[in-house]
Amino acid sequence: MTAEPDLRHHGDAEVRTPGLVDLAVNVRTGTPPEWLRDRLAATLGDLAAYPDPAAARAAVAARHRRPVDEVLLTSGAAEAFVLLARVLRPRRATVVHPQFTEPEAALRDAGHTVHRVVLDAADGFRLTPGAVPDEADLVVIGNPTNPTSVLHPAEAVAALARPGRTLVVDEAFMDAVPGEPASLAETRDLPGQVVVLRSLTKTWGLAGLRIGYVLGPAALIAELAAAQPLWPVSTPALAAAEACSTPAALAEAEDAARLTAAHREHLLKGLADVPGARVHGEPAASFVLLRLPDAAEVRLRLRDAGYAVRRGDTFPGLGPDWLRIAVRDEPTTDRFLTALAAAVSPA
Repeated sequence: MTAEPDLRHHGDAEVRTPGLVDLAVNVRTGTPPEWLRDRLAATLGDLAAYPDPAAARAAVAARHRRPVDEVLLTSGAAEAFVLLARVLRPRRATVVHPQFTEPEAALRDAGHTVHRVVLDAADGFRLTPGAVPDEADLVVIGNPTNPTSVLHPAEAVAALARPGRTLVVDEAFMDAVPGEPASLAETRDLPGQVVVLRSLTKTWGLAGLRIGYVLGPAALIAELAAAQPLWPVSTPALAAAEACSTPAALAEAEDAARLTAAHREHLLKGLADVPGARVHGEPAASFVLLRLPDAAEVRLRLRDAGYAVRRGDTFPGLGPDWLRIAVRDEPTTDRFLTALAAAVSPA
């Protein structure tokens, strides 16, 4: 019998050993930028007052061209998964895998039975028509998907929406895609309840600050807000949400996404020369999923060489022959590729 994957394993566990080069966590390096650090530091004088989310909520709403009552600020996207699991009462909750495991873990913790739809590597992990059963009244999907890095077309994801169903789209990595062509963040006319989750963690380097948000129908947003504790988002996190929603910040994020795309192509070109290595599908995010014989052993050899990569066997639908590799600058990637070649052929 195949063991259940550890849904609570996350990439930060791979880098707790000091001195490792981090290719396991998908946070953009060199972040937060100095201007954002200054903005956060400026809030320290306001910490005696309770947080007021009004300005940040309005800024996020304007950024996505939605009414304010369709925005909920959360303590990272992880809190949003917990809130949804506590508020919704699905008869058949369905999670599309391989993907970030926290949504399923939150649903199970809340007592829901979770049904899995596992996309096939042979299909490039693409969302195929009919993959999600009609009876699913809660569907959770990532786009672009962690860990596959596959970007599903907006039309394919939107086709999952229907009356009586809540469709939850995790777009935590969407701002790593130039132009965000597949985002549903500004789409408000689909049937059923469509909920989009976003995070500021990855592009802006704010994993320790915990800031994300939910976009969705006003009635559901109100229910989720009622399930939150008082003052769930700190004053510095609110300042980050407001600052990262400005036109200047969005332009900087777009430039970063284009640079990431170039760095990703460099990584993919190098991986193509690694014996036995194969990337399924077309990566679109700030990481690449790699299938490699004896990947579990290769990962340990890479650690010995000073590099941390994300194991793949904790994602439903994958196994020990998968590794997730974060996109980094070209010099770091070149050094990693040299280490990887040695790890694949240790003799």
